[in-house]
Amino acid sequence: MKVGTDGVLLGAWADIPAGCRVLDIGTGTGLVALMAAQRGAGSVTALEIDADAAAQAGRNAATSEWAGIIDVITADVACFRTDKKFDRIVSNPPYFRDSLRSPDSGRNTARHNDTLSYETLVRCSVSMLSDGGQLSVVLPYDAAGDFMRQAQTAGLCLVRRTDVVTAMGREPKRSLLAFSTAYAEPSVNVLSMHDENGNESAEYVALVKDFYLKY
Repeated sequence: MKVGTDGVLLGAWADIPAGCRVLDIGTGTGLVALMAAQRGAGSVTALEIDADAAAQAGRNAATSEWAGIIDVITADVACFRTDKKFDRIVSNPPYFRDSLRSPDSGRNTARHNDTLSYETLVRCSVSMLSDGGQLSVVLPYDAAGDFMRQAQTAGLCLVRRTDVVTAMGREPKRSLLAFSTAYAEPSVNVLSMHDENGNESAEYVALVKDFYLKY
Protein backbone atom coordinates (compact mmCIF):
# COMPACT_ATOMS: atom_id res chain seq x y z
CA MET A 1 0.00 0.00 0.00
CA LYS A 2 2.45 2.61 -1.17
CA VAL A 3 1.75 5.38 -3.71
CA GLY A 4 -1.77 5.17 -5.08
CA THR A 5 -3.98 7.49 -7.10
CA ASP A 6 -6.45 7.94 -4.23
CA GLY A 7 -3.80 9.25 -1.88
CA VAL A 8 -2.29 11.54 -4.50
CA LEU A 9 -5.72 12.97 -5.31
CA LEU A 10 -6.46 13.64 -1.63
CA GLY A 11 -3.05 15.14 -0.88
CA ALA A 12 -3.26 17.48 -3.85
CA TRP A 13 -6.97 18.37 -3.48
CA ALA A 14 -7.33 18.97 0.27
CA ASP A 15 -7.18 22.59 1.41
CA ILE A 16 -3.83 22.97 3.22
CA PRO A 17 -3.19 26.60 4.26
CA ALA A 18 0.41 27.58 4.90
CA GLY A 19 1.45 26.98 8.50
CA CYS A 20 -1.62 24.93 9.46
CA ARG A 21 -1.62 21.98 11.86
CA VAL A 22 -2.46 18.75 9.98
CA LEU A 23 -3.48 15.31 11.24
CA ASP A 24 -3.28 12.42 8.77
CA ILE A 25 -5.38 9.50 10.03
CA GLY A 26 -4.25 6.16 8.60
CA THR A 27 -1.14 7.54 6.97
CA GLY A 28 0.01 4.18 5.57
CA THR A 29 3.56 4.79 4.41
CA GLY A 30 3.22 8.57 4.74
CA LEU A 31 2.22 9.72 1.25
CA VAL A 32 -0.48 12.26 2.18
CA ALA A 33 1.49 13.47 5.20
CA LEU A 34 4.49 14.20 2.97
CA MET A 35 2.29 15.97 0.45
CA ALA A 36 0.79 18.16 3.20
CA ALA A 37 4.30 19.06 4.37
CA GLN A 38 5.38 19.83 0.82
CA ARG A 39 2.39 22.14 0.46
CA GLY A 40 3.45 24.23 3.45
CA ALA A 41 1.81 22.75 6.53
CA GLY A 42 3.38 24.00 9.75
CA SER A 43 3.24 20.57 11.38
CA VAL A 44 1.91 17.14 10.40
CA THR A 45 0.96 14.39 12.83
CA ALA A 46 0.65 11.08 10.99
CA LEU A 47 -1.22 8.23 12.71
CA GLU A 48 -0.93 4.62 11.56
CA ILE A 49 -2.26 1.54 13.36
CA ASP A 50 -0.03 -0.94 11.50
CA ALA A 51 3.46 -0.97 13.02
CA ASP A 52 5.28 -1.99 9.83
CA ALA A 53 3.59 0.70 7.75
CA ALA A 54 4.23 3.29 10.47
CA ALA A 55 7.91 2.34 10.56
CA GLN A 56 8.17 2.84 6.81
CA ALA A 57 6.29 6.16 7.06
CA GLY A 58 8.78 7.24 9.71
CA ARG A 59 11.72 6.34 7.46
CA ASN A 60 10.13 8.12 4.50
CA ALA A 61 9.59 11.25 6.58
CA ALA A 62 13.07 11.14 8.12
CA THR A 63 14.78 10.95 4.73
CA SER A 64 12.71 13.78 3.24
CA GLU A 65 13.37 17.51 3.41
CA TRP A 66 10.36 17.82 5.75
CA ALA A 67 11.76 15.58 8.48
CA GLY A 68 11.33 18.24 11.15
CA ILE A 69 7.68 18.82 10.31
CA ILE A 70 6.23 15.27 10.30
CA ASP A 71 5.67 13.24 13.47
CA VAL A 72 4.69 9.61 12.78
CA ILE A 73 2.85 7.86 15.61
CA THR A 74 1.86 4.20 15.74
CA ALA A 75 -1.66 4.37 17.15
CA ASP A 76 -5.31 3.52 16.65
CA VAL A 77 -7.12 6.85 16.29
CA ALA A 78 -9.91 5.55 18.54
CA CYS A 79 -7.36 5.34 21.37
CA PHE A 80 -5.24 8.36 20.43
CA ARG A 81 -5.23 11.17 22.99
CA THR A 82 -3.83 14.65 22.49
CA ASP A 83 -4.41 18.17 23.76
CA LYS A 84 -3.74 19.52 20.26
CA LYS A 85 -6.42 20.81 17.94
CA PHE A 86 -5.84 20.42 14.22
CA ASP A 87 -6.74 22.92 11.51
CA ARG A 88 -6.92 20.17 8.90
CA ILE A 89 -7.55 16.43 9.20
CA VAL A 90 -7.03 14.25 6.14
CA SER A 91 -7.74 10.56 5.68
CA ASN A 92 -7.72 7.96 2.93
CA PRO A 93 -9.66 5.43 5.03
CA PRO A 94 -10.10 1.70 4.43
CA TYR A 95 -13.16 1.15 2.27
CA PHE A 96 -13.84 -2.54 1.60
CA ARG A 97 -16.71 -4.07 3.58
CA ASP A 98 -17.39 -7.81 3.84
CA SER A 99 -15.14 -8.58 0.87
CA LEU A 100 -12.52 -11.24 0.23
CA ARG A 101 -9.51 -10.95 2.52
CA SER A 102 -5.87 -10.96 1.49
CA PRO A 103 -3.36 -13.29 3.21
CA ASP A 104 -1.41 -10.08 3.95
CA SER A 105 -2.70 -8.72 7.28
CA GLY A 106 -1.19 -5.29 6.64
CA ARG A 107 -3.01 -5.05 3.32
CA ASN A 108 -6.27 -6.01 5.07
CA THR A 109 -5.75 -3.28 7.66
CA ALA A 110 -5.24 -0.71 4.92
CA ARG A 111 -8.20 -1.80 2.80
CA HIS A 112 -10.95 -3.15 5.10
CA ASN A 113 -12.89 -0.68 7.19
CA ASP A 114 -13.45 -2.91 10.20
CA THR A 115 -10.18 -1.36 11.45
CA LEU A 116 -11.48 2.20 10.99
CA SER A 117 -15.22 2.69 10.55
CA TYR A 118 -16.59 5.89 9.07
CA GLU A 119 -18.40 6.56 12.35
CA THR A 120 -15.15 6.29 14.31
CA LEU A 121 -13.26 8.46 11.85
CA VAL A 122 -15.90 11.20 11.99
CA ARG A 123 -16.31 11.08 15.76
CA CYS A 124 -12.59 11.26 16.45
CA SER A 125 -12.09 14.00 13.86
CA VAL A 126 -14.79 16.20 15.39
CA SER A 127 -13.12 15.94 18.78
CA MET A 128 -9.75 17.09 17.39
CA LEU A 129 -10.71 19.78 14.85
CA SER A 130 -10.07 23.42 15.67
CA ASP A 131 -12.84 25.98 15.21
CA GLY A 132 -13.38 26.34 11.49
CA GLY A 133 -11.18 23.31 10.82
CA GLN A 134 -11.76 20.87 7.98
CA LEU A 135 -11.85 17.09 7.54
CA SER A 136 -11.03 15.91 4.00
CA VAL A 137 -11.39 12.33 2.78
CA VAL A 138 -11.28 10.29 -0.43
CA LEU A 139 -13.88 7.53 -0.72
CA PRO A 140 -15.49 5.21 -3.25
CA TYR A 141 -18.31 7.16 -4.91
CA ASP A 142 -20.98 4.76 -3.63
CA ALA A 143 -19.81 5.28 -0.02
CA ALA A 144 -20.04 9.09 -0.12
CA GLY A 145 -23.70 9.23 0.91
CA ASP A 146 -23.14 7.09 4.01
CA PHE A 147 -20.12 9.15 5.04
CA MET A 148 -21.97 12.44 4.55
CA ARG A 149 -24.79 11.19 6.79
CA GLN A 150 -22.28 10.24 9.49
CA ALA A 151 -20.62 13.65 9.23
CA GLN A 152 -23.90 15.56 9.36
CA THR A 153 -25.03 13.59 12.41
CA ALA A 154 -21.76 14.56 14.13
CA GLY A 155 -22.30 18.25 13.37
CA LEU A 156 -20.01 18.69 10.36
CA CYS A 157 -21.06 20.56 7.21
CA LEU A 158 -20.07 19.57 3.69
CA VAL A 159 -18.16 22.50 2.18
CA ARG A 160 -16.62 20.92 -0.90
CA ARG A 161 -17.14 17.84 -3.07
CA THR A 162 -15.36 16.63 -6.20
CA ASP A 163 -16.51 13.43 -7.89
CA VAL A 164 -13.73 11.78 -9.89
CA VAL A 165 -14.35 10.08 -13.24
CA THR A 166 -11.84 8.31 -15.46
CA ALA A 167 -13.33 10.16 -18.48
CA MET A 168 -16.28 12.48 -19.03
CA GLY A 169 -19.53 10.57 -19.40
CA ARG A 170 -18.32 7.71 -17.20
CA GLU A 171 -19.75 6.92 -13.78
CA PRO A 172 -17.75 8.44 -10.89
CA LYS A 173 -15.33 6.08 -9.15
CA ARG A 174 -14.21 8.26 -6.24
CA SER A 175 -15.48 11.22 -4.23
CA LEU A 176 -13.29 13.81 -2.54
CA LEU A 177 -15.20 15.34 0.36
CA ALA A 178 -14.36 18.20 2.72
CA PHE A 179 -16.33 18.98 5.86
CA SER A 180 -16.03 21.88 8.28
CA THR A 181 -17.13 22.75 11.78
CA ALA A 182 -18.36 26.05 10.28
CA TYR A 183 -21.16 26.33 7.72
CA ALA A 184 -20.40 27.33 4.14
CA GLU A 185 -22.28 26.86 0.89
CA PRO A 186 -20.78 23.68 -0.59
CA SER A 187 -18.77 23.76 -3.81
CA VAL A 188 -19.50 20.72 -6.02
CA ASN A 189 -17.75 19.71 -9.24
CA VAL A 190 -16.51 16.77 -11.34
CA LEU A 191 -12.86 16.00 -12.14
CA SER A 192 -12.14 13.93 -15.25
CA MET A 193 -8.74 12.24 -15.16
CA HIS A 194 -8.62 11.80 -18.95
CA ASP A 195 -9.71 13.84 -21.93
CA GLU A 196 -11.63 12.72 -25.03
CA ASN A 197 -8.42 11.39 -26.58
CA GLY A 198 -7.58 9.21 -23.59
CA ASN A 199 -4.75 11.44 -22.42
CA GLU A 200 -4.45 12.77 -18.89
CA SER A 201 -6.67 15.84 -18.72
CA ALA A 202 -5.21 19.32 -18.26
CA GLU A 203 -7.30 19.70 -15.10
CA TYR A 204 -5.91 16.51 -13.56
CA VAL A 205 -2.32 17.36 -14.49
CA ALA A 206 -2.71 20.85 -13.01
CA LEU A 207 -3.89 19.31 -9.74
CA VAL A 208 -1.13 16.72 -9.29
CA LYS A 209 1.86 17.97 -11.30
CA ASP A 210 3.79 19.24 -8.27
CA PHE A 211 4.00 15.70 -6.92
CA TYR A 212 5.15 13.68 -9.93
CA LEU A 213 8.64 13.80 -11.40
CA LYS A 214 7.24 13.01 -14.87
CA TYR A 215 5.66 16.47 -15.03
